[in-house]
Amino acid sequence: MTFVTVSVSAEMAAQPATIFALVSDLPRMGEWSPEATGGRWKDGAGGPAVGARFSGTNRNGIHRWSTTATITEMDAPRVFAFDVTFMGIRAANWRFEIEPIDHRCRVTETWTDRRSRWFAAAGVIGTGVRDRASHNRDTMRATLESLAAAAEAAE
Repeated sequence: MTFVTVSVSAEMAAQPATIFALVSDLPRMGEWSPEATGGRWKDGAGGPAVGARFSGTNRNGIHRWSTTATITEMDAPRVFAFDVTFMGIRAANWRFEIEPIDHRCRVTETWTDRRSRWFAAAGVIGTGVRDRASHNRDTMRATLESLAAAAEAAE
């Protein structure tokens, strides 16, 4: 199986700790993502930690679905990553890398598609998205733009 990976980077006039606090606060992801709408921590988790699980909600037009994210890596303030499943089936890995650059930082958001072919085909029906890689590239750009605005306002 070949996994597709898409990465998008943006420079932001904010400190890495500010960016990290925002991207690791998964219930707030809907504030800057055009597709993720929020969610809640599961199993008594009160926030991000390796192994913590999160029930995420998503929307694309009339299509709505929920996923479960499990935090796989946290190296504050540089890396935050999580795996996503849908109905217990592996779907994707999301990763944010934050690199300090002078008084700014570069944020790279990476999505790796972990779906099998049949699951990807079924996903078209459930999400309305035919080309998930192109769609995610566009939504990731929008996410990083909104994230930059939120981070810069928080500084």
